[in-house]
Amino acid sequence: MARIQKFILVFTFILLACMTTYAQVTIENLLSSPFPNYLVGSTDGNTIAWVFNDRGSRNIFIAKAPKFEAKKVTNYLGDDGVEVNSLQLSPDGKFLSFVRGNTVNGKGESANPAQLQSSTERVVWLMDLGNGVLRKVGVGATPRFSKDGRSLAFLIKGEVWQVNTTNKVVAQKLFGVRSGVNTYRWSPNGQQIAFVANRGDHSFIGVYDTLDKKTIYLDPSIDKDSEPVWSPDGTRIAFVRQPNETGQLPFVPKRSTLPWSIRISNVKTGETTEVWKANAGRGSAFVDDLPAVENKLIWSHDNNLVFPWEVNGWVHLYAINLNNKVVTHLTPGQGEVENVTLSTDLSTVYYNTNINDIDRRHIWAYDFKKKSNTQLTTENIEWSPVQTSQGLAYLYSTANRPAWVAHLVSIGKQEDLAKEMMSKSFPEKSMIAPKAISITATDGMIAPGQIFIPKDKKPGEKHPAIIFLHGGSRRQMLLGFNYGQYYSNAYALNQYFVNMGYVVISLNFRSGIGYGLDFREALNYGASGGSEFNDVLGAGLYLKSREDVDQNRIALWGGSYGGYLTAMGLSRASDLFACGVDIHGVHDWNEGIRNFVPNYVPEKTPDFKSTAFKASPEYTVDGWKSPVLFIHGDDDRNVNFTETVRLAELLRKRNVYFEQLVLPDEVHSFLRHQSWVKAYEATYDFVDRMMEKK
Repeated sequence: MARIQKFILVFTFILLACMTTYAQVTIENLLSSPFPNYLVGSTDGNTIAWVFNDRGSRNIFIAKAPKFEAKKVTNYLGDDGVEVNSLQLSPDGKFLSFVRGNTVNGKGESANPAQLQSSTERVVWLMDLGNGVLRKVGVGATPRFSKDGRSLAFLIKGEVWQVNTTNKVVAQKLFGVRSGVNTYRWSPNGQQIAFVANRGDHSFIGVYDTLDKKTIYLDPSIDKDSEPVWSPDGTRIAFVRQPNETGQLPFVPKRSTLPWSIRISNVKTGETTEVWKANAGRGSAFVDDLPAVENKLIWSHDNNLVFPWEVNGWVHLYAINLNNKVVTHLTPGQGEVENVTLSTDLSTVYYNTNINDIDRRHIWAYDFKKKSNTQLTTENIEWSPVQTSQGLAYLYSTANRPAWVAHLVSIGKQEDLAKEMMSKSFPEKSMIAPKAISITATDGMIAPGQIFIPKDKKPGEKHPAIIFLHGGSRRQMLLGFNYGQYYSNAYALNQYFVNMGYVVISLNFRSGIGYGLDFREALNYGASGGSEFNDVLGAGLYLKSREDVDQNRIALWGGSYGGYLTAMGLSRASDLFACGVDIHGVHDWNEGIRNFVPNYVPEKTPDFKSTAFKASPEYTVDGWKSPVLFIHGDDDRNVNFTETVRLAELLRKRNVYFEQLVLPDEVHSFLRHQSWVKAYEATYDFVDRMMEKK
């Protein structure tokens, strides 16, 4: 009997171990890992903070030197659809500020997908990390600590307000200007605030003095001034100047424009000098596609001014030495630069890039004292570097695991933080590493992508296939879980499809980032012609040619811009694509552009209006035969819900089969975990049912 009991105990232990190691592959489990975001650090390097979104519950964690053990400092419960972001640590790490709440739509309504009966408006909070006391500062956004940490500024409807961190005096208005403030920076001594006043076709750099309560504008002009940065001694401000060009619309290629420049103003005298100007042609357009960068100009060691420039066809960093006006290329190689930050001693620029690894991201450092670059991370996908007193904190992911927080003690030595938060139900062992491929578009252009092949594929077996099309279109899908939660979730659904026996392609179509200026600003893309449809068609034909793919069962799915391309594929190639899932897609560019440029009137530019409509799915709706599932939240601020309503009407009139999943009060990037699970379960269910009919 004892031997039998021992056998049962051993067998039970082995069974439990297997269950723990090999979690079930479900969409719920694939989305079960808490997603970290908004990683920030204190100036002294002793404190870091970030947000974990754990199945809809968003909470802030901090970690302090020397051990950097994670600690949760807020306790918001439930999948309530309320965002927590805009984290800021005081320079000494004693205080934490953040914003909890949601943005408003055109009617001034804060997003509320959980239909809460309490307010979901954005509120600025201040926490004393010494005693954990949380203080409501006021309704507003964009908090910023002064350099000494004694003051916290924030914005209320374009006005700058201030509260003292060391007493309980209520917040008071500092200043406001006509048109409002949308970007601002404290001076090093905490006495002045530089800001941008955007007036539409022009914008000014202003400075408000908190002592004499006066506002001045630096070198006001007819141009668009932005990106103010203080010199380390607080006497000067550098900023970007871009000449205004009327008629500039989104979703059309812009390879060159009237050249931008960098100017420096003496704050006391107002004297301003142009210190650098871009060449005409390539690089003449200012780069604003750097993810997660607060300051695009950085004033660093030895009077060097760092800036992004695309003169060689890639978004790279350059520095002009203001002592001798010599310009140095800091980041040579083929790839793009993102997430740029400066060390506390001003001598090192940290950044992540896909240089030398085009379909991933790694963290590098440029040392101004040594005048050299060093790659600090190599193995995974790493981003958002934050300097600490013990090394470097950052976020990373792999092909098998979603994003996580890590600490780099030395090159090659990484330690995960908050291990206790890791999901036990995430099926890491079942993940399938994708492989990089190149697709030849039907017009001859090469489009990169990743392919997922089912495990244990049998010779001669034919699988259904599906193509994922990302949004943006300024995005790049990687050889692993993405650094954005929207696309990390999409990667998870691709993993579900491949685990269910599908061959999956994640297509990096033209007009996305990561592959240089000419790829991003592809000719005739978007509203100027929809040339990226050639990439989609090429990917479909590639799958059709594969021996392991059933050519009658090839589907499309995507959200936003990917929804647009899904609709393009179904309206123009229903003979190739058996079905599709269109998640909040654009269906008429004239409507889509108006959502970003409210004063766009298509009738004023009839030729462009015609071109834009011909590049839209609605133009070719008569060719639409394949079934489609529409998914859309009706408080979407990026793509109007009307886009889906109108296209569905057109399909009804043509007897095209469609299904719908409408998410009341949900926004573009779904705020509720429940919405993601529901949308993705519906996506797989629809595609699989339609495939069974083929």
